[in-house]
Amino acid sequence: MKRLAGKNILMVVDDIYEDLELWYPKLRMIEEGAKIVVAGLEKGRKYDGKHGYPCISDEEINNIDHEKFDAFIIPGGFAPDKLRRYKAILDITKQMFDSGKLIAHICHAGWIPISAKIMNGFKCTSTPGIKDDLENAGAIWIDKSVVIDRNMISSRRPDDLPDFCEAIINYLLNEKKS
Repeated sequence: MKRLAGKNILMVVDDIYEDLELWYPKLRMIEEGAKIVVAGLEKGRKYDGKHGYPCISDEEINNIDHEKFDAFIIPGGFAPDKLRRYKAILDITKQMFDSGKLIAHICHAGWIPISAKIMNGFKCTSTPGIKDDLENAGAIWIDKSVVIDRNMISSRRPDDLPDFCEAIINYLLNEKKS
């Protein structure tokens, strides 16, 4: 049974993304029946992960309509530090967050919600390397494999991907239907 059939999930990519943090959730959500759109700064461009695995973007971030998505999964690596400099990425993050849609980030991906100014008062986790950044943005940092607070799910690193994906799937299965 495809438990996430009918769910549309946005992901983002840029060079030096963390390979596992993009591909593991992408494939896991597809297994559950979700439709995944990976957006980059350019449509159809090949982006290289930290470990050399390529990802070709499905769409240009400027062409994304946040209303068509149920969740936003942000992979880590060093791509989030580059992507957070683009207004379109921050706008989509904030719009989806303000609409009550799921924002899920792992490892260094917390940089995007920080720059979108949505972390204040939220419990979360990340790689310890951006703990200070999150706390300075008003987040309450917790060292756990996965932290769920309202419409935000966060994890620390690739080893936490099973917990991260399980939390995302359970959230999407249990969210209130409008």
